[in-house]
Amino acid sequence: MAKHHVAMAKKRWPIILAAFLSVSTVTVLLMRATNSDSCNISRFTVAQDNLVRSSVQVGNAASSPLNFMKSKLVLMVSHELSLSGGPLLMMELAFLLRGVGSDVVWITNRKPAEPDEVIYSLESKLLDRGVQVFSAKGEKAIDTALKADIVILNTAVAGKWLDAVLKEKVSRVLPKVLWWIHEMRGHYFNVEYVKHVPFVAGAMIDSHTTAEYWKNRTKERLKMEMPETFVVHLGNSKELMEVAEDSVAKRVLREHVRESLGVRNDDLLFAIINSVSRGKGQDLFLQAFYESLQLIQEKKLQLPSLHAVVVGSDFSAQTKFEMQLRKFVIEKKIQDRVHFVNKTLAVAPYLASIDVLVQNSQGRGECFGRITIEAMAFRLPVLGTAAGGTMEIVVNGTTGLLHSIGKEGVTPLAKNIVKLATHVEKRLTMGKKGYERVKERFMEHHMSQRIALVLKEVLRKSRQ
Repeated sequence: MAKHHVAMAKKRWPIILAAFLSVSTVTVLLMRATNSDSCNISRFTVAQDNLVRSSVQVGNAASSPLNFMKSKLVLMVSHELSLSGGPLLMMELAFLLRGVGSDVVWITNRKPAEPDEVIYSLESKLLDRGVQVFSAKGEKAIDTALKADIVILNTAVAGKWLDAVLKEKVSRVLPKVLWWIHEMRGHYFNVEYVKHVPFVAGAMIDSHTTAEYWKNRTKERLKMEMPETFVVHLGNSKELMEVAEDSVAKRVLREHVRESLGVRNDDLLFAIINSVSRGKGQDLFLQAFYESLQLIQEKKLQLPSLHAVVVGSDFSAQTKFEMQLRKFVIEKKIQDRVHFVNKTLAVAPYLASIDVLVQNSQGRGECFGRITIEAMAFRLPVLGTAAGGTMEIVVNGTTGLLHSIGKEGVTPLAKNIVKLATHVEKRLTMGKKGYERVKERFMEHHMSQRIALVLKEVLRKSRQ
């Protein structure tokens, strides 16, 4: 019977994989290069299910905590429309609101002069879900902003739209603005971007660490006070959880991905899944991985073969940073142990195929880092930097192990790699604890409940 189920699953795996690749196909499988801001919510890791999932289906609207938003007009203003984390997270919220019957209008403040296939594809996705797409400028945009029950600005940069479009009418809109902030880099604290922040109904931020940083930074640098600020941790969708909890599907995906990488079933895979950039720390991860191989050799440990997987390359761009990564791999002669995978929305198959996730974002870390909770849903332990939102997700010693940022963290990360490679039971126990933590705190319904409380408060303020 078990063999029959596996055989059936092998027939189904192209369908399973297609479910995750459908959006990738529409968007030519490649996401545009993102900047090196380590707080960009892991761009495409967030994306893998955000656009594939149906979020809250209309049939389930009655049970949604967002049901009070039925018939409400919501204007969403995003600084850009791309496959980076911020816009995709906003799209997910748009679909959640459409699912309960909200009227949702989308505006993208910054678009390239030339036609863009990614923008076209994502706008088509919005339109398919019943989200109206308007031009960022003109009377239609202004009229919608004035009539909207709530205006949601996405990222700090979107603040430029307020003065550029609304001009003298901006004061009429500010009392109903919810500013959703994901950034934690110094250059975003620019008066041009955020001068209206103190006067909006509220700010919604992805982690307590980021919220505290914004509170202190705006006060010290800009002499401004933040408005009432709400921390909303993100959550995994029902669709992602269904795959993560389907042992047969995971097994089939694991076999397929490992076969494509040329690794054996019993090899140990440590993966970093982020757009390749210095802020995401792929260089330090590879240094730690090489050091872990040396430690294993020095201690003469008998272990399965260890492999490092870097998901998030851009084979078409071949950036200077990525070339440095590849040069390091060649110089250390570990080409057979390191695998570069091109940028993809379909990260679930890789989560099903690896043994440990490495979240190595540098600087102030991730604002949240959704890939972390996605990995935990797949019962994977996480080796993360002790910075940013990662510290609010990973319980050190229980669901994973934390290490310092920067070069100081390379050796501790190497030792943690060896530790999880040598202690199978610890690895499995941490994965199980991580899964339990996700079920307790980081599900889609948790996120919906948290967002619902924020939207209710913004509506209350806007009526005053």
